[in-house]
Amino acid sequence: MAQEKSPEHLSPTAVKVAVGLVALLAVGVVVASSILGSDEDPAAAGPSPTTISAPPRTGPVALVGVDAPAARSAECTTLVGALPKELPDGEDTLRRLPIAEPAPPAALAWGDDRGEPVVLRCGLGRPSELTPTAGLREVDKVRWLPIEGDGAFTWYLVDRGAYVALTVPADTGTGPLQEVSATVARVLPARPVDTAP
Repeated sequence: MAQEKSPEHLSPTAVKVAVGLVALLAVGVVVASSILGSDEDPAAAGPSPTTISAPPRTGPVALVGVDAPAARSAECTTLVGALPKELPDGEDTLRRLPIAEPAPPAALAWGDDRGEPVVLRCGLGRPSELTPTAGLREVDKVRWLPIEGDGAFTWYLVDRGAYVALTVPADTGTGPLQEVSATVARVLPARPVDTAP
């Protein structure tokens, strides 16, 4: 009577054949998946982050009017006249952009062909956030009150003869703030910050 062989007694040839079949099966799965691709439609996934791009700017920047009671003051006239036509942004340069009519007085914008511009408005009323405990920042001996908004920071100039708002998109570097601060320090005399309610 012939004895049955148990699995522990497989011949070395049978083991080699089994390992070879498993390896061939694994290679076949990899090759098949690369040839057939996945079931996911790449178009349905949307564009990759590197292909997303804002549409090019095709005209002047439209700025909504805001209350700026001192926009025609001597301080605003001096500052607007002294600000550069270009602002640095890392290795890029933001150029002065035209503003759509009716343009608010004492307002400027800088940017490139895409994205949100950097906007300066001079002659605004005192910001309500300017309190005795407000966290002020100093850049080139110029004091600013930073307020974080939706996708941008607005920096309020608080130690000169006119209140100025510089709105900078969140993806813009510190170059515009530094350049505007240097101009402010050069052309407008400092005064004490008024934090009285």
